[in-house]
Amino acid sequence: MTVTLQQIKENKLIKDFIQAADENLEVLGYTEHGFRHVTFVSDTARYILESLDYDNRTCELVAIAGYIHDIGNVINRKEHGQSSAVIAMDILDNLSMPSNEIAKIISAIGNHEEEVGEPVNEVSAALILADKSDVHKDRVRNPKMISFDIHDRVNYAVENSVVKVFKDKKIISVQLSIDTKISQIIEYFEIFMPRIVICRRAANYFGHSYELLINGQKVL
Repeated sequence: MTVTLQQIKENKLIKDFIQAADENLEVLGYTEHGFRHVTFVSDTARYILESLDYDNRTCELVAIAGYIHDIGNVINRKEHGQSSAVIAMDILDNLSMPSNEIAKIISAIGNHEEEVGEPVNEVSAALILADKSDVHKDRVRNPKMISFDIHDRVNYAVENSVVKVFKDKKIISVQLSIDTKISQIIEYFEIFMPRIVICRRAANYFGHSYELLINGQKVL
């Protein structure tokens, strides 16, 4: 059966799990991981593969992977990539998605975290790039904490974050606008260097270089 992103978005179990997962992370003091985040990741991952001329079905699969990639936070933050993959496998199997498509999605979800992940296929590589590029002030739940929490401070300083694919130049570019009155650029590197490393590997999977622009200046 052909499972679509729209079906995934309308699935009550998925809706409830995404909301509950985000509520769990709020209690633990993490930035937003709810519908805003998963929609950004889904849309951005699709854009990456569309820009690289992948077929429509593969682009739909990465959009689905992006939407449910963090669902395992409903269980625990630790090793949530693996638990997200297991939950996704069960849901997609119940929706009668073909097993080869399920395999591609869950391998991507299970590899999206920088601590243990690798870009093992095109869906995985696009998911990594999309997920790790979502740094934005809208993800901060309590702006009063930015002076105490470096993750909140860096996110709150980012006014815009966008991924651009320059296929002819073989560059995948993450472009950020950062208010340096709130957070110095060095703080971005201080907490996100492991993300940058896995993003470079993901871009390299496509035969592209990874580029990071901050306030219009190339820093990587």
